[in-house]
Amino acid sequence: LLMIARELAGYSWLEVDVFRKAVGKKIPKLMAKQKEKFINGLIHTSKWSQTKAEEVWNWIEPFAAYGFNKAHSVSYGRTAYQTAYMKANFPVEYMASVMTADAGDVDKISEAINESKRMKIPVLPPEINGSLGRFTVVNKDGSMAKSAEDVGAIRFGLYSIKNFGEGIADSIVKEAKDNGKFKSITDFLSRIKDKNLNKKSLEALVKCGAMDKFGERGELLANMDKLLNYNKESNNTPEGQDSLFMGVEDKSGLPSLVLEKVEPMTKEEKLGWERELLGIYVSGHPLDKFREKLEKNEFTIDRTKKNFKEGMMAVVSGMVNEVKEITTKKGARMAFVKLSDLTDSVEIVVFPEALEKYKEFLEKDKCIAVKGRVSGRNGEISIITEAIKSL
Repeated sequence: LLMIARELAGYSWLEVDVFRKAVGKKIPKLMAKQKEKFINGLIHTSKWSQTKAEEVWNWIEPFAAYGFNKAHSVSYGRTAYQTAYMKANFPVEYMASVMTADAGDVDKISEAINESKRMKIPVLPPEINGSLGRFTVVNKDGSMAKSAEDVGAIRFGLYSIKNFGEGIADSIVKEAKDNGKFKSITDFLSRIKDKNLNKKSLEALVKCGAMDKFGERGELLANMDKLLNYNKESNNTPEGQDSLFMGVEDKSGLPSLVLEKVEPMTKEEKLGWERELLGIYVSGHPLDKFREKLEKNEFTIDRTKKNFKEGMMAVVSGMVNEVKEITTKKGARMAFVKLSDLTDSVEIVVFPEALEKYKEFLEKDKCIAVKGRVSGRNGEISIITEAIKSL
């Protein structure tokens, strides 16, 4: 339509945009002005007769009533077809692209990762020698894919780590690309000279698991000051001059760094850090120890939401993600709880009497089972709590 106005009616691009607005927004006054301009334009530019010009306008005028909707339905239909084709034929590349596009939106990333798991596509945590800035397609063993046939997994990108800027991420990726993979924690600390490698960013790398190949997370965190001092000394010491860490050298010629031994972090602590810094659990899930029990349970949250009707009794199990307490009009306390299992999440409504009785169970990251009645109020499925117990 716009090209007709441009090529046949002699509109400038600015005039075409005004024409588009009149048609797209269905503005009667603008349409009336455009009728005269358009018809005269066809007559003068294309040398058409008045009758023919009016006939073309009579095709266009009713189009204003539905053209915007039609254009969108065609565009969405085409996009849906293209993305469905990509997902069916290049599933790993497609899901990696979806995650990159949604980076920063925890809920959408979580949804994409769950969909990838359903498609049996492994999603690997960030890794200092394996991650680029964005989500990357890799081999199932985590190594970089050399051809489309090798692709089998998705690797978390460094940009997706909370408290970790793009600048330091780019510095690490460039150093590894230019001078080879990092061989040890000392090799890493001596080669990265970016001022943004500070306590906040280094802790983020360690806590999310990106440095696991260089040491146990708890040990690296306990020695954080030593690591940062080593980085500072390595980058500030002129060649040939002794530093605080000089003395015994390792095989790579780097100064030695002796770390104080501490108790390893628990799996629960590690998963908690992943959730905090990546927005999701990557290397496991707090519910993994209950996986067998949950998978045997007929009433997963997903099945309950799809198959249970208003008022039916259900028992759902999962982990508490969020607890929001409010005060009722009568001054009593009640709570809305987000509960998730390995399939989906659901809102648990805990009225004052139940809250008083079961409050001890309603803490973030606790794994519980909830018995209650299904509610479909406002089109959203929720569970009205009657009883709660620990898994």
